Amino acid sequence: MARRIVTPEAGAPSSASEGTATKTRALLACGIVAGPLFLGVALTQAFTRQGFDLSRHPLSLLSLGDLGWIQIANFVVTGVLYVACAVGMRRGLGPGPGAAWGPRLVGVLGIGLIMGGVFLTDAGAGFPPGAPAGAPEISWHGMLHNVAPILALDGMVVGCLVFARRFAALKQGSWAAAGVAAALAVLVPTFWPDLDGISVRLVVAQAIQFGFVAALAAHLMRGLPDTAARSVAARSR
Repeated sequence: MARRIVTPEAGAPSSASEGTATKTRALLACGIVAGPLFLGVALTQAFTRQGFDLSRHPLSLLSLGDLGWIQIANFVVTGVLYVACAVGMRRGLGPGPGAAWGPRLVGVLGIGLIMGGVFLTDAGAGFPPGAPAGAPEISWHGMLHNVAPILALDGMVVGCLVFARRFAALKQGSWAAAGVAAALAVLVPTFWPDLDGISVRLVVAQAIQFGFVAALAAHLMRGLPDTAARSVAARSR
C-alpha cells in the first residue's frame, strides 16, 4: 500500500515559522514594557520613601535601606527584559548596517542596568536617613556601580546612532532622524555643566532612551509576519 504524502497548502505558514515569529514578538515586547516598568517603580519610590529627594538624589540610592530590595529587583528585572529585547531585535532585523551592533548595544543597556542592581552604590547625600550628608566614600562595589550608567546611557547613545545609520542607509529618514535626536537628547542633559538637578536630567535621559528602544521594538514587531491572520486565512480555504 503506497504511503500518502501530505504537503502543506500553498500560502499556509509552517509551524516552525509561526513559532519563530511568536517568540520574536514576545522578545521584542520585553523592550516595550521594560522602560515604563522601571520608571514607574522607581518614581513611585522616589515620591514615597522618606528622605528621598529626586532633585538631588540619584535613583540608585533607592537600592539602599530596608526597602532597597525593590529597586535592586527593578534594576535586574528591567536589565533582563532589555537583554531579551536585544535577542528579539537581532532576530527581527534584516541584513544591513547595524544588524549586529544595534541589538548588541541594546543588550549592553540591559547589562548596565543589571550591574546597577547587583553592585550597590554607596550611601551619601543624607540618604538613606542617617547616611552622611556629603559625598560618600567610594567602595569597590560603588566603583563597579558607577560603571553601570556608562554602559547603559553612553552605550545606548552609540546604539541610537548605529540605528540612525541603518535607517539612513534604508532611506527611512524619519527613523534616522529619530535615532540622532534620541542620542542628542541624552547627551545634552547628561553633560550639561550645571550640576543642579542632575538627578532629574538623568531620569529624563533614561526616559528618552527607553522610549526610543520601545518605539523601535514596536516598529520591528509590525514588520513580523502576522501568523495568526495567515493561519485563519489558511483554515478558511
